[in-house]
Amino acid sequence: MRLKFTIDAQDQNARACTITTKHSTIKTPVFMPVGTVGSVKALDSVDMQELLGADIILANTYHMYLRPGDLRVKEFGGLHNFTNYKKSFLTDSGGFQAFSLSDISKADEKGISFKSHIDGSSHFFTPKKVIDIQNNLNSDIMMVLDDLIAIPATDERINLSIKRTTNWARESILCHKENQKRGTGTNQNLFAIIQGGVSQKHRKISATQLCEMDFDGFAIGGLSVGEENSIMYDIIEYTTPFMPQDKPRYLMGVGTPEDLIEAISRGVDMFDCVMPTRNARNGTLFTSFGKLNIKGAKHIKNDQPIDQECDCYTCQHYSRGYLNHLYRAKELTYFRLSSIHNLHYYLNLMKRARGAIFDGKFESFKRDFYNKREN
Repeated sequence: MRLKFTIDAQDQNARACTITTKHSTIKTPVFMPVGTVGSVKALDSVDMQELLGADIILANTYHMYLRPGDLRVKEFGGLHNFTNYKKSFLTDSGGFQAFSLSDISKADEKGISFKSHIDGSSHFFTPKKVIDIQNNLNSDIMMVLDDLIAIPATDERINLSIKRTTNWARESILCHKENQKRGTGTNQNLFAIIQGGVSQKHRKISATQLCEMDFDGFAIGGLSVGEENSIMYDIIEYTTPFMPQDKPRYLMGVGTPEDLIEAISRGVDMFDCVMPTRNARNGTLFTSFGKLNIKGAKHIKNDQPIDQECDCYTCQHYSRGYLNHLYRAKELTYFRLSSIHNLHYYLNLMKRARGAIFDGKFESFKRDFYNKREN
């Protein structure tokens, strides 16, 4: 089935929407936990579905292709059967991995060549190859292959990135439509990725070219790669008006709770980032009053939950003192409990933002969000 999208409420630029795929109904704004290799680190499908109520998670095309292999996943009936996570999957295209592994990858007009970070074997991603892999994974939302660049970049390099990204997007959508005519990927949807660095001129060019094509949704890529937050926010604010009102808007790989709130106020619907789980594993927990370092000695005898305003599984059952002990003892249980808390915080923040949009009080919600962190 083709993705269904409705705007349920709007408060200035902030939107509360509903996205429907074959596997789930997704209420936006939405944060998608990152399950790079088909698993959100330290958590299983029961945690994701029953404890956290996540309606969509992200898996990565590059990593699933290398291990266990997309054909192996296909043999299991796709990601949903392989992982036992029955809600929606979005799969990234691998473009970011090529960027982050730039010392072992190289892009040209046809695609991206790279060496496996696992065994050094050589591989080549074309727009069609990436679609074929994602067809095998059977994700609900597929991303096109794009040419992501480092910031700062010359005009010449940005223009080349836009040219490649547009050409690859065109190849991708043609491939997807042809596959669907043959009965492949009929329940899958395809999103394009807007590039252009931190240049408004180039963002307009990329967005205009891509949004002329019939994609199911559009993403803003190539941000949160070292630029100042104020610059990122300005680019988001400038870019979203060029994106269709009647399709999902996705900001890739971003970010902090503050980043999400700022992007929602600028019209973004969807987010993903490794930050909540990675920070959890490193001892940083997100709370209604800001970040908390559970490693600190002051928590050793503290019998209070991480956040008294939080109703997650971890806060309902365990104290800061116990979590401090687990972290110091390098006990694996710590990774699960802290990840549950941080992801619950992110998912609940999105629910609260959605409620504020419905009430026409998003700006007040945003002010309260920041005021709590300052006190």
